[in-house]
Amino acid sequence: MPHLIMEYSANLDAAIDLQHLVKTLHTAALKTGVFPIGGIRVRVERRDVYLIADGHPDNAFIHLTARIGEGRDLATKRKAGEAIFAALCDELAPVFAKRGLGISFDIVEIADDMSFKKNNLHEHVAAREKSRQGAPKGV
Repeated sequence: MPHLIMEYSANLDAAIDLQHLVKTLHTAALKTGVFPIGGIRVRVERRDVYLIADGHPDNAFIHLTARIGEGRDLATKRKAGEAIFAALCDELAPVFAKRGLGISFDIVEIADDMSFKKNNLHEHVAAREKSRQGAPKGV
């Protein structure tokens, strides 16, 4: 973990590069040093039906939720959250400067005894990294 789930208002489609934003959030989560690469997931959900503030059609929103596993102290979670939120806000700064935009971020901690997982991504990531390290230079 974390699973970063971003919801956004459909009126932002032309204003943001979603694939770039996904990469930015993934990189930000990894750079915190808190989350292993094999546990990071970033996904986006477009919202076609919404009403924001006074209902003006230019009003937009992006809400990010990080679902993380238990076990990290508050200071660690806060530091990671601040770094991810800063990356999100930095990426959205040009849009924020031009229109009404609400940006929000919540961290939700998942209770270990209520979380069910099956994951072999850590092993596959490690194997690919090992393979790259053993590859001849220039490959």
